[in-house]
Amino acid sequence: MPGRTIRHLRTLCKEIGPRPGGSVGNRAAAAYIESVFRSCGMAVEVQDFACPVWEELGAWLCLEDAALPIAANPFSPSCLVAAPIAPLASLAELETADLEGKLAVLHGEWVRSPLAPKAWPYKSEEEARLVELLEQKRPAAVLTVYAYPGEVERLIEDPDFLAPSATVSAEIGALLIERAGEMARVRIDARRTEGVTANVIGRLPGASRRQIVISAHYDTKVDTPGAGDDAGGVAVLLTLAEQLCRRERLYSLEFVAFTNEEYLPPGHEEYVRRRREPFEQIAAALHFDGVGLCAGPNTVAGFHLTDDLQRVVEQVMRRFPEVLWAEPWPQSCHMDFVQRGVPALAFTAQVERPHFHRPSDTIYTISPERLEEMVAFSCNFIQALETREGAPV
Repeated sequence: MPGRTIRHLRTLCKEIGPRPGGSVGNRAAAAYIESVFRSCGMAVEVQDFACPVWEELGAWLCLEDAALPIAANPFSPSCLVAAPIAPLASLAELETADLEGKLAVLHGEWVRSPLAPKAWPYKSEEEARLVELLEQKRPAAVLTVYAYPGEVERLIEDPDFLAPSATVSAEIGALLIERAGEMARVRIDARRTEGVTANVIGRLPGASRRQIVISAHYDTKVDTPGAGDDAGGVAVLLTLAEQLCRRERLYSLEFVAFTNEEYLPPGHEEYVRRRREPFEQIAAALHFDGVGLCAGPNTVAGFHLTDDLQRVVEQVMRRFPEVLWAEPWPQSCHMDFVQRGVPALAFTAQVERPHFHRPSDTIYTISPERLEEMVAFSCNFIQALETREGAPV
């Protein structure tokens, strides 16, 4: 079905745009996905659940009379503060710093990636200690410095972190470090409400009770159209739904569009909580997150593959030589299947530094041919499973 995949991508990224949980865009994307599933004749389940909704209305940093751009961190409260600048380059410096009433400026290797939320169970002791100290020391506001030049990725994304916070570019961060001890003003205007988001699930019966689950996540960070992360994966998911609904099936198929992969509470945990069938019923789970990028080839990582399944994947890969094996990676919704022993394939792209989580993650970073490659690969994999000795009924 050439062209359908790109049309789904355009709808999600250009017509709808950013899709953080509970937002107008998030609800529009869920409705669009549901409409595609229903057009395929699927039984549809919409798993609603509560989530915080946050909106940035404006954010500024003033040094003397110069107003400089900053990006308010998601879930930050509003503030208007004037405080002396206190740069911090390590956890050791934070341990001894007096930050009460000051503007804490976190920079360096220890804040190169987003801080783990307080409620995230997999955070390291160092990550937990960092947040604990920031709360204990009561800074007037926190500024995190993005390590790379150009546009920024917001580095604190925790609905339970109550201090006002924002992220600044590497260039503005260098200026703040030079002016340690001087006064600066920070203003953040933001709105936080309680909202609702939803996983959208479509099901097609097969001759067997055994299932193949196909998934991607449709939500984004707050300020990105999320083409690579993960509208491309959802476009593959929807195209597969349109193709596979038109033929007889040995396996039952479940298509899962997850929400809130980017922010807590995560949709994949809600899916696990509400799943009625045992996970042992799943013959294979296929998850797409970050596929179809112009900058690098598609990859596949395998989890809990039997020798038989491994041979099936290798057989399919011979038909798609540009798809590469990757080491197993844990950062997406497939891990809820993996942790329950389900054989799983996780698809992404091999790119050193993708545009994920930033405004530049647009449809122009996507290769239509590589998206279609993921559709064809998946169809071949499912067909190869069905044509081996047969799935147990």
